[in-house]
Amino acid sequence: MLPHEIGSAIEQDVLDRFLRYVQIATTSDEKSPSIPSTPGQIDLLRLLATEARELGLEVRCEEARGFTLATLPARPGVAAEPFAVYAHVDTSPEQPGRGVRPVCHLDWDGSAIGFSDDPDLSLTPADSPELAALGGETIITASGGTLLGADDKAGVAEILAALAALRRFDSLPHGEIVACFTTDEEIGRGTEGLDLTLLPRYGYTIDGGAPGELEDECFDAWRIDLAVTGVGVHPGTAKGRLVHAGMILARLLAMLPEKESPEHTEAREGFFYLSESHGSVEHASASLIVRDFEAEANQQRIERVKELALDFESRFPGSRIEVNAREQYRNMHTILREHPQVVARADEAIRETGLDLLRHPIRGGTDGSLLTQLGHPTPNIFAGGMLAHSRKEWIAHRSLCQATETIIHLARRWT
Repeated sequence: MLPHEIGSAIEQDVLDRFLRYVQIATTSDEKSPSIPSTPGQIDLLRLLATEARELGLEVRCEEARGFTLATLPARPGVAAEPFAVYAHVDTSPEQPGRGVRPVCHLDWDGSAIGFSDDPDLSLTPADSPELAALGGETIITASGGTLLGADDKAGVAEILAALAALRRFDSLPHGEIVACFTTDEEIGRGTEGLDLTLLPRYGYTIDGGAPGELEDECFDAWRIDLAVTGVGVHPGTAKGRLVHAGMILARLLAMLPEKESPEHTEAREGFFYLSESHGSVEHASASLIVRDFEAEANQQRIERVKELALDFESRFPGSRIEVNAREQYRNMHTILREHPQVVARADEAIRETGLDLLRHPIRGGTDGSLLTQLGHPTPNIFAGGMLAHSRKEWIAHRSLCQATETIIHLARRWT
């Protein structure tokens, strides 16, 4: 545990930073070709660069490539291998992210938390069991019309608050630490513009959920895009002529196994997930994501979709169904198990913070998944946000502090 003086300084600093960052609209946009995909992300990158310079850090803000680097030099006389910490500034496009109004529910009494912008919305331990142990704590939510943005502005705030404390308090040992703030993680582009030559070999994403989480395994991830072409004819004279692309697509999607969907799976079970679909008589399209911890299982899912496409083309003469599958990221465990010291140091730092270690695979992915594949082993450490991508998203003030403290202990573990 940290001395009282350091802990007190962290408490206010990380809260102020978090509340400031979530009010900047940074929703990413998969349909945008620009880097980053939305201008609000540049606004936050600039702010982070300014605040890092005020701390006396070495800063490199690459707006056109979508990242900001802030480097804390090693304390004089400290010998240590450098490491990086990563957080993404964008928020999910699944919920509105403009006009976020954070609300601090002080000394929460355990009752249902209401939302001023949506009286029908409420947050209780039934929605998120982790709340049950946080009576008397400060719980932070948005006002109900937007997500909060703790994914991953909590990580952003925690990293800068940790670097500020390391800079301020001479009693805290550390080597060189590179903070890397990325863009467009939520749409799978978080590492596209990064100059890997500027980064240490090892690092950690601060992008997980509950306090104590440490993750070195994630989904193997693919995306499947379907495009169906039909033949349009007046419905009054359609018999034997009409080939309805929208109906063909609907029937094909209905053939996917119901039990292999996110709402029916947990732990290490994989799934198909329909993320988007559009349909008319002559043209219909859909995008699926397929997820599993075993690459072979995902290949079987891809083959199943291709077989369905061929079957439906034969059932509906005149139709054409195109299937395009592309890899998004891989399970990072196969590489991270070859670098046990990286995970072990995070394990020790979390325990030193006073938390029970929670080890389980990520039912998702982070920038660390891609960085690991690119030769920079990068497991994931908790940031504390819960119910991500939801208007009920929340985080406890205590969790912000615990993640910040974990980064500080991690710095000592690398010396």
